[in-house]
Order: sequence, then structure tokens, then C-alpha cells
Amino acid sequence: MNGKKIKIVADSSSDVTALDGVAFEYAPLKIITSEKEYVDNESLDIEEMVGDLENYKGRSSTSCPNADDWLNAFGDAERIFCVTITSNLSGCYNSAMSAKRIYEETYPDRRVFVLDSLSTGPEMALAIDKLAELIEAGESFDAICDRIVEYNKKTGLLFMLKSMKNLANNGRVSPLVAKMAGLLGICVVGKASDEGTLEPLNKCRGEQKAIHTILSHMKEMGLSKGKVKIAHCFSEDAGKALKELIQKEFAKVKVEIYRCRGLCSFYAEKGGLLVGFEKA
Repeated sequence: MNGKKIKIVADSSSDVTALDGVAFEYAPLKIITSEKEYVDNESLDIEEMVGDLENYKGRSSTSCPNADDWLNAFGDAERIFCVTITSNLSGCYNSAMSAKRIYEETYPDRRVFVLDSLSTGPEMALAIDKLAELIEAGESFDAICDRIVEYNKKTGLLFMLKSMKNLANNGRVSPLVAKMAGLLGICVVGKASDEGTLEPLNKCRGEQKAIHTILSHMKEMGLSKGKVKIAHCFSEDAGKALKELIQKEFAKVKVEIYRCRGLCSFYAEKGGLLVGFEKA
């Protein structure tokens, strides 16, 4: 790709806002209630949004970037790698594919690759990091496309939720399942399935039990080395506790902790964790 203008693009659920060494842009999703609309960009007051939603009683929804939003994010790049939230939770992938068709028809010498992450948050961020690594290594466009698809099969996402109110209000889980979280201190531990859906796995009494359960699932799913990204929604202490457990068992695993931005805060809710990790 010598001489080509290259860019990585994602929707805002990746929680990535910038990259070093590689051009990057994100297309913001929106969180919508009958009272207010929140745009998931860098000016969003996430603490205010999370507080508003805690007290909100009505239906809520999310809105994905449209094709024009994606085209604006593509800019004038000649080779574009685009990563979207799972197509089973959002229309981001379909709208990005529409933008790809328009872009490549308009500029026949340019190419766009769109990856349906079948996940969100930190698992998307791992894919974005890998794309940047492959680009900086000078891999060809086609080779990067092939390698990122394979890489995406070797990462996973686990979550701990203390509330599933927003997921229920958004129609993503049944109200019956949502009632499990928060009831008598119950934390729900689950994963992103191979189909890109949210799959509850365990009901844990208390945060510490949930954190140990996450580590157990990570080991079962193949964690032994590589990278882990922990995104928290105002639950940094839980993230640090999980990091300590991981590094006690796997000294070579590199763990990064950061706070969820808007869309992931909407799904994780206050006290939640999203954990992306590389499998052996």
C-alpha cells in the first residue's frame, strides 16, 4: 500500500477516539430517550448520561451512523479498514456496507473493508489495535483483510453487569432476564456469542464472585498470553481487582483499564465491566 492514504474507521462503541501512527476516525452512535438525545462523541458528559438513565423510566433506544456519516468518516482515504459493533445489536454494519458500495462506485481505484466484529467495546478495540499493527508492518490490503478476520476469531468478550435495565428497555434482553441483575446483589456474567448476541452465563452473588467467574471463563476460552482490555462504567476498582487476578496467574498478559464511553456505558450501566481478550 505504498503511497496510499490509509485510514481505520470505527463506530463509537469501540471507545477508541484516536490512534498513534495511523489515521483514525469514528462515527458516533446516539442514545435516545423520550426526554433527551445523547451523541456518543468526545463532548458527551458520560456521568450525566448514566445518571439520567438510572432515573429514567421509559423506553430507550440507540441510533447507528447512517451511510453519510460513514462517508464523512472515510474522508479522502484510498484504503479504509472499518470496524463495527455486532450486526446483531445494531444496524452499523449494514450502513457501513452501504457506504462502502457508494464510496467504491464513486472512486473505483479506492477500497473499503468492513469487519463485523460480532462484539463491541474492548473486543473491537483489540481489532483496531491489530489493524494498526498490520498497517505499520507494511502488509498489503488483501493480507490485512484476511488476517483481521482470522484475528477476530481469536478474541473474546466477557461482561459483568449489575443492571440490565437499559438492555431491557432497548429490547435487547427480556425483562425477566434483566430482573436477575441487581436483585439481592446479583451480578450477571456473560459473553458475546459466536453469533454476536449477548449470552448470559452466570448469576453471581456479589462483585468478587463475578470477577473470579470472569477469570475462570477467560481461562476456559483460551487466555494464556497477549492482551486484555477492561472497560469499566464507573467501576474502576472492580477493573483493577480483575487485572490483579489476571496478572497473578498470567504474568505476561498485558492488561489495560479504561472507562467506557457513551454507547458502552449505556449497555454496561453503572458498575459494569466489559472485558476483551486475546485467546491462545
